[in-house]
Amino acid sequence: MPETLILDGKVIAVEIKKSIRERIAREKLDICLAVVLVGDDPASHVYVNSKEKACAEVGFRSKVVRLPASTSEEELLKLVAELNGDDSVTGILVQIPLPKHIREDRVIDAVSPAKDVDGLHPYNAGRLLTGTPVVSSCTPWGVMKMLEHYRIPIAGKRAVVIGRSNIVGKPMAMLLLAANATVTVCHSKTVNLAEVTREADILVAAIGKPRFVTADMVKEGAVVIDVGINRVEDALQKSGYRLEGDVDYAAVLTKASAITPVPGGVGATTIPMLLSNTLALYEAARK
Repeated sequence: MPETLILDGKVIAVEIKKSIRERIAREKLDICLAVVLVGDDPASHVYVNSKEKACAEVGFRSKVVRLPASTSEEELLKLVAELNGDDSVTGILVQIPLPKHIREDRVIDAVSPAKDVDGLHPYNAGRLLTGTPVVSSCTPWGVMKMLEHYRIPIAGKRAVVIGRSNIVGKPMAMLLLAANATVTVCHSKTVNLAEVTREADILVAAIGKPRFVTADMVKEGAVVIDVGINRVEDALQKSGYRLEGDVDYAAVLTKASAITPVPGGVGATTIPMLLSNTLALYEAARK
């Protein structure tokens, strides 16, 4: 079997940001991404800082609103309404997770579909379902860009997605279906999971459990896409933890024809796709 192809998300991220940066400079576009962060979740602070930095890299303006964990649901909804009505704001992202007293579905529904850079509003999710998306959920869209970049065929292939979240699993299935794959979605109630996953030409793991997908669950020569980013305690690391995916990378590496690493795989494409979605919303608003 040929050497396994490592699908490097960082390469794709550089290309996408370069393309956006050149267009912003060439056309002198004024685009603003508003990011709302509620509370003190450490990972969320890292993500928001990364998004702010990425905006600066491509020439977007960014507006970051940091709110205390004590912020009420009504206060947050009022802020979202203000951002919806602000013509200088192109896109809005409310960082998830939110404090437990705030209902995420209410906040997602409150963001205008015309400014929904995450593609999570029911209107945008519905457009994805019907095959007419303006924006798509960033992580699955990054997976599709990765498959396209590495010229991995999708049409006619059997694709299996492990996980059915609104953020990854469901939109991932819809995007693969739109690319003419035959798609199966697996979840916690799936019977004989390994039998199903061994049928996959393209296997996408988005379940949130470190090293859940083992070698015996993977078909020889499959393309394995690991969406998981799990923090595992590791006293040897300066941070006190290491990042692991949902796939047992070392065990699956020699069995797959192509595989994404963690970190440096799918995760690297997510913020560039967020920037791409922001640009798409700008274009849609101009039409």
